[in-house]
Amino acid sequence: MIEYIELKNLLPEAFKQQDKIESDVWHQVMRFDKKKIHLIKAVSGAGKSSLCAYLYGERTDYQGIITFNGSNIATFSNKKWVDIRRNYLSIIFQDLRLFPELSAMENIQIKNSLTHHKKKKEILGWFERLNLEKHTDQPVGKLSFGQQQRVAFIRALCQPFDFILLDEPVSHLDKDNAAIMAQILMEEFEKSSFGIIITSIGKELELPYDYIMSL
Repeated sequence: MIEYIELKNLLPEAFKQQDKIESDVWHQVMRFDKKKIHLIKAVSGAGKSSLCAYLYGERTDYQGIITFNGSNIATFSNKKWVDIRRNYLSIIFQDLRLFPELSAMENIQIKNSLTHHKKKKEILGWFERLNLEKHTDQPVGKLSFGQQQRVAFIRALCQPFDFILLDEPVSHLDKDNAAIMAQILMEEFEKSSFGIIITSIGKELELPYDYIMSL
């Protein structure tokens, strides 16, 4: 279980030569708490996708320390990361990382068949609410990027987690579909009380944020 994530003087290696960095996140001591909703606003190139990759254990090119419940993630084994990503930490990458040759439903089933976290009826309900019901059997590579974002969102919910990272999750969504995504996310939040960390360079999910930070 991850109750909190703490950053201690975190800074991407690529930024270490910069003379002055004004940020609520970089070079700060701060924490993300479970049961809280966090928004990180940034301009392009400020490192928001890097931050998500650091928190997900994908990249280690940073200075400083990241801890989960006080434990330095730099010490985690590959086996531990597999367990974390399967049970405690979910993510929507900015580039989504879907399998283009597989259908929308097959992309969801790959994860849900491992976790058995959601029933097919609930998944199909999300497809319908997100206006994807006609695309369940269509190859993801033939969908628009906005449609793919919605598929990636459903996939991210098909596992248990204490925190979910959403890197620009509505960048290509219209207002109505973004509102539906926010509603679904809040329904899940009210049931499970996980932590939410969202990055944005402009378009944002309309949620009752507990913390709004600038990167």
